[in-house]
Amino acid sequence: MKGLRRVLVANRGEIAVRVIRACRELGLETVAVASDADLDAPHARLADRTEHLGPSDPRESYLRQDRLIDAARRSGADAVHPGYGFLAESAAFADAVTAAGLRFVGPPAEVIARLGDKTAARAIAERSGVPVIPGFTPEGRAGGGGPDAFAAAAEQLGYPLLVKAAAGGGGRGMRVVERADDLRGALASAEREARAAFGDGRLFLERQLPEVRHVEVQIVADGDGRTAALGERECSVQRRHQKLIEEAPSARVDPAGRARLAAAAVAVANAAGYVNAGTVEFLMEPGGQFYFLEVNTRLQVEHPVTEFVAGVDLVKSQLRIAAGEPLDAAGIPSADAAAPRGHALECRVCAEDPADGFRPSPGPILVLDEPAGPWIRVDSGIREGWQVPAVYDSLLAKVIVWDRTRAGAVARMQQALGRFVILGCGTNLEFLRAVIAHEAFRRAETTTDFLERHFTGWQPDPSPRALAVAAAIAVTQPRPAPPAGGAAGRVDPVAWDPWETASGWRIGGPHD
Repeated sequence: MKGLRRVLVANRGEIAVRVIRACRELGLETVAVASDADLDAPHARLADRTEHLGPSDPRESYLRQDRLIDAARRSGADAVHPGYGFLAESAAFADAVTAAGLRFVGPPAEVIARLGDKTAARAIAERSGVPVIPGFTPEGRAGGGGPDAFAAAAEQLGYPLLVKAAAGGGGRGMRVVERADDLRGALASAEREARAAFGDGRLFLERQLPEVRHVEVQIVADGDGRTAALGERECSVQRRHQKLIEEAPSARVDPAGRARLAAAAVAVANAAGYVNAGTVEFLMEPGGQFYFLEVNTRLQVEHPVTEFVAGVDLVKSQLRIAAGEPLDAAGIPSADAAAPRGHALECRVCAEDPADGFRPSPGPILVLDEPAGPWIRVDSGIREGWQVPAVYDSLLAKVIVWDRTRAGAVARMQQALGRFVILGCGTNLEFLRAVIAHEAFRRAETTTDFLERHFTGWQPDPSPRALAVAAAIAVTQPRPAPPAGGAAGRVDPVAWDPWETASGWRIGGPHD
């Protein structure tokens, strides 16, 4: 590709592996970056070259713009792909990459800044004729006139409502407020969290819509002003406002609704001057009315489901557009060819404990057996024998499946999850299996409160957990040489049995 020979991937985990593989298929050399915790991680092993960033703390490694730019210069990289998370939506980082004479594989810095401010993005959507959720956007500095202005607006909007941070994402700086007495406390805590997470304490209000679906549209735009919409994804199954299971297309969007969503997404993208890949997110009511939510100015975690149903490689398209190629050369289908083909599902496999509020559960990967088969894809950032760090996001891998029908995709996902084995660290695999098997999920009754309605108080079946612990101990405990057998010279094949030992664990105990 013109002007591109070597790409630095400014990220880690499964997305870094994903980008490196796409680069290789395009004939591009790759540079990985790694903190102390990741020097032996899969993405660092896979790249052509690895640059050490510094300590495990992301504030001293993956979030250090200066170290990333220095790594790109040392390695002779031509471009930087930010992945998602960390600095992927940092306008300052995109600007620094460009200022260093490198290509940023994403939208221009000014577009990231424009859409990264949720209140500014709402205004762009309104000017584009796209409906937005009823809300209150204060003017001026953080607080916008103080709690009294918010309280007055809240009375007009009605409860329940959401307090939201103007910057950032991932559910940080967001609070659900059910009644007026709780508003001031929610404002104070949301502002503190937003300042700590994003360095920006500005807040706004939105009415909380009941029984809505989270539906988003994948867009791709080139440098010549052409924008394509590649269909919608539904991401309604969420915990703590963070997506857990995604699918494409939405089972509740008909062709007419799909066309309206696509038109709205393209209108917002064009109004913002968008270039490269991004996602326009909406909330959809049962009758089909949708409202603009936000724009994610990066590749999404759930991009593989769109790749399956649209027949594209979005990372390759990103790289080609960054090299100046138009949409058709970047592999983006025309509007009349963009109808979804079949159905795809994605489950996020995380090192977390769903029975304990999805608390992170890092630890060693003692045994790893990933599913494989026709129309099963695993995007993974782990390997057997590796230690999952405690300082990063808990995402380990993603399981993506495709079939001609949604029912077929659900059945294939259930089989794939059943064959996925991770022993050592805790995971949400059993929880994902339970969600996929639930009748409401099979009927596509997936609103954003799905987990609260069906899985509050969920606890795993203790039997599989005990078996997993026994298997992990059997794998990791040192085994003494078996004693000699009887007169015939036979030997006992089992030198150590985890079910018979009393040394350090018991079924039902604190370590099971």
